[in-house]
Amino acid sequence: MDLESLCNEAIVLIREVGNFISNERVKFSKESIESKGKHNYVTYVDTKAEELLVEGLQQILPSSGFITEEGTASVRNEIYNWVIDPLDGTTNFIHGSPPYAISVALMEKEEVVLGVVYEISGSECFYSYRNSGAFLNGSAIHVSKVESVSESLIATGFPYDNFDRLEPFMRSLKHFFVHTHGVRRLGSAATDLAYVACGRYDAFYEYNLNAWDVAAGAFVVKQAGGMAGDFSGGENYIFGREIVASNKRIFNEFQHKVGQIMNP
Repeated sequence: MDLESLCNEAIVLIREVGNFISNERVKFSKESIESKGKHNYVTYVDTKAEELLVEGLQQILPSSGFITEEGTASVRNEIYNWVIDPLDGTTNFIHGSPPYAISVALMEKEEVVLGVVYEISGSECFYSYRNSGAFLNGSAIHVSKVESVSESLIATGFPYDNFDRLEPFMRSLKHFFVHTHGVRRLGSAATDLAYVACGRYDAFYEYNLNAWDVAAGAFVVKQAGGMAGDFSGGENYIFGREIVASNKRIFNEFQHKVGQIMNP
């Protein structure tokens, strides 16, 4: 399989769907918001964008399967499956506050082999495919070179509907407030990971995430020279609903501290 050509075709499609989302943002009305649960929203834009992505990706890679946030396609393939978040950062989109992104990954059995994160408001496309390195709008990107967590800028996401681990999460925030250069929260996990990949952030962690939130971004981080894992020191971050990611120099220290606080 020619992953480079596949990635390029996917990027063209993803940018087209990004243009659709941008155009809809101009005329978007909050009256069209639906709730999937407490503080968890979906709009016709999410659903239509996912339909466009599924339709286009089916043409690019016939007979492939899909793992999608909005459930517009549920057919799984034994080998190739696209993992899609059509609008990561829906709450930001609703309020007209960037960032919000499209996240698309291709899995070959259990391995991610291609990932694209398109941050729509900034027209920034982060992407990689197996053994390619990582890129932002055609230019090579790399994770940061900080040597310790104390030197790092940390990104995270706030829980919005699962507060079971809120107390340890608040302790983790307190620790990183005090012992790093700061903590940032954008409201789009895919964008957070893309920013780790290009060195804007040094590390990222969050719990209660889904595969479509992290599959593409974590892959781009790894292709950019970084690492990703779960809170417990393992690698179950795509389907395990928790993730840490950073450059290789601070990964062990960062993963250990997050796990120590979040899994006491």
